Amino acid sequence: MIILEDRQALNNWVEQSRLWGGKVGFIPTMGALHEGHLSLVREAQKTCSQTIVSIFVNPTQFGPGEDFNQYPRTFAEDKALLEEIGCDAIFLPSPDVIYPEGGQTFVSVEPLASQLCGASRPGHFQGVATVVTILLNLVRPHVAYFGVKDYQQLTLIKQMIRDLALAVDVVGVPIVREEDGLALSSRNRYLTIKERQQATALYKALMAAKSLFQSGETEAIKLEKAAHLVLHESGIEQIDYVEVRHKETLACDLTVVDPVMLIAVKIGKTRLIDNMVLSS
Repeated sequence: MIILEDRQALNNWVEQSRLWGGKVGFIPTMGALHEGHLSLVREAQKTCSQTIVSIFVNPTQFGPGEDFNQYPRTFAEDKALLEEIGCDAIFLPSPDVIYPEGGQTFVSVEPLASQLCGASRPGHFQGVATVVTILLNLVRPHVAYFGVKDYQQLTLIKQMIRDLALAVDVVGVPIVREEDGLALSSRNRYLTIKERQQATALYKALMAAKSLFQSGETEAIKLEKAAHLVLHESGIEQIDYVEVRHKETLACDLTVVDPVMLIAVKIGKTRLIDNMVLSS
């Protein structure tokens, strides 16, 4: 496995990989890797001859008071995990490699970026869209892999790629969960034992809404109320949103046909998100 730290080294690797004629699969991450990230690499390895993972804690997607400085940086552990599963390359840029001095361009996907997580994290998705566009232009992969756990992010990236006619396929990889249902996240390590137990309520809330939908309930407000009840009963009071949206567009529908439920909460100081397609 090779580690690439600048644009020239990356470009040389990309050119060589494309000369071999196979597919290049790309997984952008912020590091602190866990089984959820590794599932993306394994998915890429099924159809791609070369797999490359970027590790870059992107400053432009963190707002004031968020955890940019505290965000876990565990490169030695990340490298060992990627070597173990046979990843071919890591792109490990510094901020000035991604954002050269004098840059003035940002990518905005509206109104999608201002909803849900974007409503409480202004500028977050502009940072995400911008860094993903830069990374895709640098790596030039045939396929890029993203976790379904960040459902709004995945939807936004698909929209951005369609709008900008970027030459890359996007694959969403299902959520990896603990045995008790908690979705794997780099931020789970912030939770205390009590908070970790509380966090299982997100999955329980989603399952309650799914059960209600599959029993015939199609009113979004009633599905959301069922999920809210589970969260409140677990002692989670800092609820950012519990919303039912159209699973393809994230549009609001009072009466839903093919819905996804999305949840964002704070448990202690840790913000967690989760989602579930209720019709599957």
